[in-house]
Amino acid sequence: MIPGEFDYYAPGTLAEAVALLREHGDDAKLLAGGQSLIPAMRFRLAQPMVLIDLNRVDGLAYIREDNGRLAIGAMTREAELEESSLVRSRYALLADASRVIADPIVRNRATVGGNLAHADPANDHPAVMLAYNAEVMALGPKGPRAIPIDNFFVGLFENALAHDEILTEIRIPAPGPNSGGVYLKMERKVGDYAVSAVAVQLTMSGDTCTAARIALTNVNPTPMRARNAEQALIGRAITEEVLEAAGQAAAAECDPSPDLRGSAAYKRDLTRVLTKQAIRQAVERARGGRA
Repeated sequence: MIPGEFDYYAPGTLAEAVALLREHGDDAKLLAGGQSLIPAMRFRLAQPMVLIDLNRVDGLAYIREDNGRLAIGAMTREAELEESSLVRSRYALLADASRVIADPIVRNRATVGGNLAHADPANDHPAVMLAYNAEVMALGPKGPRAIPIDNFFVGLFENALAHDEILTEIRIPAPGPNSGGVYLKMERKVGDYAVSAVAVQLTMSGDTCTAARIALTNVNPTPMRARNAEQALIGRAITEEVLEAAGQAAAAECDPSPDLRGSAAYKRDLTRVLTKQAIRQAVERARGGRA
């Protein structure tokens, strides 16, 4: 199949893009990397009347540290993230995820902002950003707005952006001392969506976990934190019993759907196992100085 008819705009500035969104309202869709939107348009699952292409807007692709946080421009390609020495050296959880997002061909076009804005619970970045306690920056007619990542995903393929707002930047707090992060993903083949995946970012004081955020991929109708699993860790020494409690908690609080990747029971147990493994590896990284 081929897409239906649509009007095409390629603004040169963010202000022009915001104005076009405001003018066309729900008839318009933003085009970033297009790795989700274009296939949906081909099968006419999405039929926008207006397509607003962000690829000619300057200043939306960068990776830099600023004021104690990592700033990622919304149009930064996944391949740039994967190749960033800054990400590899300072943000281990993000580096883990950048290597397993789809495949190299997709990563050359897909954007970090597009991945998040799509709000697909099967995508990898939502769980990663939830584990990091990131912040999303948006721009609309009323000016810039900061959205905590915990408030960003409001439903299946639904985010907290207003219809005339554009996601412009993702901000990740720089990990502090004795912090470690890990992303573990089980997939049937390279480039597939996860059967289950777990993102962990934690801080240790000796043998005791003092802070933890855990998020899950593709085992819930919306991107989710495993809050009960987090509470199973915080304030406790990391023993096998604590690891099992956290894994059991994550398995109990997710809500996977049975499909060709496995039954709901299988996905829950896989989540339990991956959660334990991810926590164990995150603790090792915290002790080894790799955040």
